[in-house]
Amino acid sequence: MNHPDHIPLSIDLQQLLTTGQAWHYGIVPKEAANGHVSFYVDETRFSNALEDELEMLLGKIVRLEKQPASVIQKTLSKYYLKNNPGKRETGVQQLAFSVKQGDDFLQTLISEARNLNSSDIHIESYEDKCRVRIRIDGMLVERYAIGKNDYPALINKIKIRANLDISEKRLPQDGRIFFNAEGMRFDIRVSVLPTLHGEKVVLRLLSNDATNIDIRTLGFSENELHDYLEGIKKPHGILLISGPTGSGKTTTLYATLKILNKETTNILTIEDPIEYTLEGINQVQLKESIGLTFASALRTFLRQDPDIIMLGEIRDGETAQMAIRAALTGHLVLSTIHTNSAWGTVSRLADMGVPPFLLASTLNTSVAQRLVRLLCPHCKREEKFDTALLPRSFNPPRKTGTHHTAQGCEHCFYTGYRGRKAVYEVIPIDHELGEHIKTNDHHVGRILRERNIGTLAGNAFRMFEAGETSIEEIYSILFNSYD
Repeated sequence: MNHPDHIPLSIDLQQLLTTGQAWHYGIVPKEAANGHVSFYVDETRFSNALEDELEMLLGKIVRLEKQPASVIQKTLSKYYLKNNPGKRETGVQQLAFSVKQGDDFLQTLISEARNLNSSDIHIESYEDKCRVRIRIDGMLVERYAIGKNDYPALINKIKIRANLDISEKRLPQDGRIFFNAEGMRFDIRVSVLPTLHGEKVVLRLLSNDATNIDIRTLGFSENELHDYLEGIKKPHGILLISGPTGSGKTTTLYATLKILNKETTNILTIEDPIEYTLEGINQVQLKESIGLTFASALRTFLRQDPDIIMLGEIRDGETAQMAIRAALTGHLVLSTIHTNSAWGTVSRLADMGVPPFLLASTLNTSVAQRLVRLLCPHCKREEKFDTALLPRSFNPPRKTGTHHTAQGCEHCFYTGYRGRKAVYEVIPIDHELGEHIKTNDHHVGRILRERNIGTLAGNAFRMFEAGETSIEEIYSILFNSYD
């Protein structure tokens, strides 16, 4: 065998066995043809009785080939993902899809993705194959292969459950599924997109309950958390969180709302989609098709006697102007915006038509954040570090002689990473910075350094120095430095 550490498997071979079967018997598929199937087997578990049992189970002639236990173990951990490594299996198995089991497959797929802490399921069609991928810790992993003939039936099952038009295959569609099975209850956002070889579906698994989110565990340093909490204690003004899609902005906002949620406070939110629910907060789902936009909802909110308003996102000038107006009339406004840095929010709002003098008087706190994958503590390896691996534009505050790299083990599905953590940049806006906003002066690097305000690049580098993550994970963040 050319791969002494593990056995490479195609998605078709993987589907010869369920996850439960593969782990129970300690076997890995080798090949299948003409009613015969062969498996690699853990050499410590090989027996003729095992061959007989597998033949009865599969209804095919079975041949076993011995391999070292370590090779089988690594292959199983890499290709047959178990729910929550180190914990007992919950019964979710990997199943090949067929038309006959359509609903069962869809339910199994969603349950499995949820148990693996996946955020999204991608179901996509190509010229000669169809596949299912799931996103775990921000990375897509191929999970199933689906026959071209079976693919339309699966798409129709999803459309029916999401109340979409199964006859419409030329236009994009969006819907929702409420999943209630196996003790799990949560919403799924469904997006259907027509592509060259068929419709692609993305299922976004939404967390229903925000009561377990704790702002102290998200990734703030002590100073950043202090500055952030000071910002939300102000009775009016705007607090903005910037970052790309999937950087955890909504989670940070809901951790904030959880703190602000009191019987004496009226909190209104307008979101697309509603990712969390929190009792005591009035949440509104955006519906642009009928005219319920962020701006129109915000106008109505101002007549609802609010104390705190949360906008899912500031996307355009009209919404930005309405948010400024709400802050000026004595409300605390929380929202997100797409910029590369916390100070970049200022120029973005100016581009949307917000007058700098109004922004200077209403912006309380500007936050930027990214999600960084954490190295698996069980297998990360310390090695010598070459500064040539850093971007040329980044000037490291300190020299580091070593760094940690991803390796892979059964605890992390052989990815080298396990879990994610947010990296923050928190800029409290005071009078001096307000003057810079009024004059449209973006050179604030000196002021931030004097105040010991950690930037995205600096905080990411500190995580790297501490051995929490790798240079590959933070490389793109290191470009976000100030002059």
